[in-house]
Amino acid sequence: MKRLITLTVLLALCFSAWAQTGQITGSVTDAVTKEPLIGANIYVEGTNTGTSTDIDGNYTLNVKTGTQTLTVSYVSYQSATETVNVEEGATVQLDFELELGGIVGDEVIVSGSKRPEKLTESPATIETIFARQIQEYAGNPAELIARQKGVDYFRAGIAAPAFNIRGFNSNFNAKNLQVTDGRYSTLIATGLPFGPLNTTVKEDIERVEVVLGPNATMYGPNAHNGLLNIVTKDPRTSEGTMLTMNAGISGDGDPLYSFRLRHADVLSDKVAFKITGEYSQATEFEWADSVYIDRFDVNGNLRGTDEFDEENTGGPEGYEELGLDRSIDFTKLEGALYYTPTDDLEFIFNTGYSNSNYLSPTNVGRNQIIDWQIYYGQMRVNYKNFFAQVYYTGSRTDDTYSIDDRTKRYYNGLDFEGLSEEEARGPYSFETGALFRDASSRWNSEIQYSNTFGNLEVILGGQWQQDLANSRGTYLIENEFNPFWDGDNIVVNQYGGYGHFTYNFGGGFKALAAARYDYHDVYEANFVPKFGLLKVGQYGSWRLTYGQGIAAPTILNMFGNLFNGLILGNADGFTLADGSQVAPQSVERLQTIELGYRGQVAPDRLFIDANAYYNISEDFLSPVTVVGVATERGDQPMENVQSGFAGLGGLVATYINFGLVNTYGADLSATYYFNPKFSATLNYSYFDWSVDEGNMENDFNGDGEVNFLDILVNAPTHKGGLGLNYSDRKFSAGIYGRWVQEFDYFSSFQIASQTHEDLTYRGVPIVEDARSADTYNYGPLGGFVTFDLNVGYRFNDKYQLNLSAVNFTNQELREFTAAAPTRGIYTLEFRISLD
Repeated sequence: MKRLITLTVLLALCFSAWAQTGQITGSVTDAVTKEPLIGANIYVEGTNTGTSTDIDGNYTLNVKTGTQTLTVSYVSYQSATETVNVEEGATVQLDFELELGGIVGDEVIVSGSKRPEKLTESPATIETIFARQIQEYAGNPAELIARQKGVDYFRAGIAAPAFNIRGFNSNFNAKNLQVTDGRYSTLIATGLPFGPLNTTVKEDIERVEVVLGPNATMYGPNAHNGLLNIVTKDPRTSEGTMLTMNAGISGDGDPLYSFRLRHADVLSDKVAFKITGEYSQATEFEWADSVYIDRFDVNGNLRGTDEFDEENTGGPEGYEELGLDRSIDFTKLEGALYYTPTDDLEFIFNTGYSNSNYLSPTNVGRNQIIDWQIYYGQMRVNYKNFFAQVYYTGSRTDDTYSIDDRTKRYYNGLDFEGLSEEEARGPYSFETGALFRDASSRWNSEIQYSNTFGNLEVILGGQWQQDLANSRGTYLIENEFNPFWDGDNIVVNQYGGYGHFTYNFGGGFKALAAARYDYHDVYEANFVPKFGLLKVGQYGSWRLTYGQGIAAPTILNMFGNLFNGLILGNADGFTLADGSQVAPQSVERLQTIELGYRGQVAPDRLFIDANAYYNISEDFLSPVTVVGVATERGDQPMENVQSGFAGLGGLVATYINFGLVNTYGADLSATYYFNPKFSATLNYSYFDWSVDEGNMENDFNGDGEVNFLDILVNAPTHKGGLGLNYSDRKFSAGIYGRWVQEFDYFSSFQIASQTHEDLTYRGVPIVEDARSADTYNYGPLGGFVTFDLNVGYRFNDKYQLNLSAVNFTNQELREFTAAAPTRGIYTLEFRISLD
């Protein structure tokens, strides 16, 4: 990799003498009032170059020489396009005056087709959060996702906001892909999105794009339920220094604070760079998850003593998590170098690092995340119609552990081994698999070609990914009996190719045909198509699409070895003691038909973004489930692959495929502009499902009956929100109310449900506010209305003060399982911006 980067830089330097650039500068104002439009988007057509206007409505762009076409867009205004000629070393003045009455959605995004396109012309439902919204909000920018339609947003603790799209959520959900600047931001072994582990700081985010539904043809496996795409700022269009300080308090009264720095500089017409950094600290909401352990008989005699009555046990009792540490801190660093040696050639080198400590919910209680480090290096090249990238991602932790398992082991040491308190808390407490270590890495590369031939737009690309999973012997099958283990890592390759074709028939009609082929070392070949029709009108656009997606088993699903082998991955299938077979896990498949409209309804005022969809999902990736006593995994005896075989005797829980279910729903967002500064937004989403109750392939739990306990939709049927927003040159304010209907939630060992008489889950009656096996059922999730507030004031172009209140009334909300009930978060933010 070092040699590749060195060679690339040397080649780039050879071309540097040929560079010819100039500059375009100007302002964007309201055509009637002449007031500056802050945060208007300016893009150079046919390139990835763009910027936003500052507090005075001004902008500056460094561009190549020759004829350049600029397009300007601003919410509720008509877009404007101008063409100018730029000479070498010259500065061209180009001012824009925008008229009211534009289409919401004229903004340019990239998530739909991996190239810049207007939001109204994208073949997907995309929610977009722009830099100005982020900079006017004092809190975690992830909170703004809660204000988007079609998104199940929840807080799994003060530091772990998360979301799901269109059902089938779980405590270990890898079906929503996270991407940052074209780079997969997911953990190697588990496939989980980075979330709070990500290295990007708030001040460097240009926009966040959330795609609802599958987008697998462009982004590959696991862009299944949806996609979160973060696009960072280009230093050439965002020069200056930002220093931000946050201070706040949680609803528990615990302090939180954050310090962030971003500096971007253009060193010449060829070279620019940026650096960012963050340190944040907080305390998790006060709560201790109960760990249930059967220690005493009905007479109070301790298990392990001679007096203990095995036939009259007192049943499991709840104990607080051992050694719970509620402290949270994040350190983040990033840097990028942009080098443009010629008009047609651009190199971008970027790298990042994060170190995180916090509490993370799982299917078996919480994990204590300790010094989990993420690091990456990425190189991107743009040359005429070609784009190429290669990047490396690493993940490292040495001390993360399962609190639930460690707690149970601790009491076992006290009760059975006669250990002292100190001895039971020591290395002994990790011996049953509580400790999670990770030294995994991943290589990715991609090449893409795009061009227009008459009315036909073409995008062709190829991708390669190599996962090198390494748990250092703690949670994966890492021995000679795993054919994908090379002595150091579990090595899995996957290859993909895609084509994306859009034909413009004229009159606003466009047709889309796209396809992707993937080959994976374990689950082999998969083909995913997508088709669409678009009608782009003067005030909006209609779209009708059919697409497929797949959710692929993760490294953990295929090669997991958790808790001494009680949970094993299912890449090879199992032979059970009665001779029956458990098939190897394969991909989950999804088909989606969607009809949508995005555009203007009432001139200058009302804008609608709506969709209705129908999904067919089959071969679900199940949560972990006990399949019985196995004698073989693939062609290997269980004693070769199950590290705790002596105690477990082949009893195994694993992951399987099952069932077919139809889901359907609709999302609606309506925004009314009282004037360009003041607007109101209404969001509503509906989601439901149906299943063939006579098809026993849908009977996941094997009780002879097909019902909701087999499908585990884990999503509310109804949810909505209502918000008011105001933003002018100096002042900004917003209030957003969010309603989530009450819903039942089941995820492996976790349960949050109302009472269901005559039904059981994991062999235990479903009773609200009662113990359920080795967890506690506090009742359904959701069932609340909550309000978030934000206020901001710009003193001038250097100083800005923001205030946000999440859950303003400080309600106690149960938003997720194995996680603390959330309360209010109140944050004050002060930002200094220096040119």
